[in-house]
Amino acid sequence: MTDADLAAHLAEVAGRILLEVRGSGVFSGKALGKAGDQTANQFLVHALREQRPGDGLLSEEEKDNFERLAHSRVWIVDPVDGTREYGEERTDWAVHVALAVDGVPVHGAVALPGLGAVLRSDRPAPLPPANSPLRMVVSRTRPAAEAVAVAEALGAELVPMGSAGAKAMAVVRGEADIYLHTGGQFEWDSCAPVAVALAHGLHCSRTDGSPLVYNQSDTYMPDLLICRADLAEQVLRLVTALQPQAD
Repeated sequence: MTDADLAAHLAEVAGRILLEVRGSGVFSGKALGKAGDQTANQFLVHALREQRPGDGLLSEEEKDNFERLAHSRVWIVDPVDGTREYGEERTDWAVHVALAVDGVPVHGAVALPGLGAVLRSDRPAPLPPANSPLRMVVSRTRPAAEAVAVAEALGAELVPMGSAGAKAMAVVRGEADIYLHTGGQFEWDSCAPVAVALAHGLHCSRTDGSPLVYNQSDTYMPDLLICRADLAEQVLRLVTALQPQAD
């Protein structure tokens, strides 16, 4: 099985497991989120260690093993991206499985189990036309001030949504045009979505335009931009104008 096939297969199966856990009726609310995280993580971690024993591994739900830093190939997974939305029985949550090679997200799959979809880096589809007016996905609970300001400058509609993976895939699927995040995330929040978005021809970077680099000792990632390539320069310029100027 190729790396791309493995990523997609594991994301899809983990999604099915999560739906079964949710459909069991045993858990609800925060307990459902915790049960889903633990169950999906156990499956993903065991499967990757079985299928790719020589690779490094980073998962949100596992204690970080810094041995991964010695590996060129590192799998980066988020068993449930959007635990809150999963626990609330919404559809805007995801499963992320990605392979980073020398810090670059080369293969990735994002499962959207609530929508019955798996988006893959090795099977890109043509991007639909841009929306008119433009649409920007933002947090459904705490939209970043920078994103709101950029949306106003572009005349874009705000689209509140849950998980980072769901937001990024909304851009891939043409439901939105821009995903701008400045509230801080971790590598597992964006590695698989960025792999898929890059394969579909989207722009992916930090908000200063620099590349997103993975498998770092510090897994915190302060910001990112995923958008249609023709919008990138304008969005980055607007974000820069919002930054405080040094004296």
